Amino acid sequence: MKILPLFDRVLILPQEEPSRKGGLALPSSASERPFYGKVVAAGKGDNVEGKKTEMQVKVGDVVIYSKYGGLELAIDKQNYVIMRQNDILAKVDTNETNS
Repeated sequence: MKILPLFDRVLILPQEEPSRKGGLALPSSASERPFYGKVVAAGKGDNVEGKKTEMQVKVGDVVIYSKYGGLELAIDKQNYVIMRQNDILAKVDTNETNS
């Protein structure tokens, strides 16, 4: 089954937290850890009060989202999350270079 999100919605395949060599680390006692996922489908944007909302994420982007940011779905025995674009907290720069 193929899912095509409408408007500003995004379909995300949850993933494990990527390993990192440095940067910000949350203590294991933090109650709300962020979730990571890969965008597998995205809508075309939305019109809000007559203004076009452009999509800030695209298929293939790795994003960070909160636990309660979307709706969990099971499609063909695979778990996904669908949410509005503004519920995504950040994109992960996978092309980061360490200098």
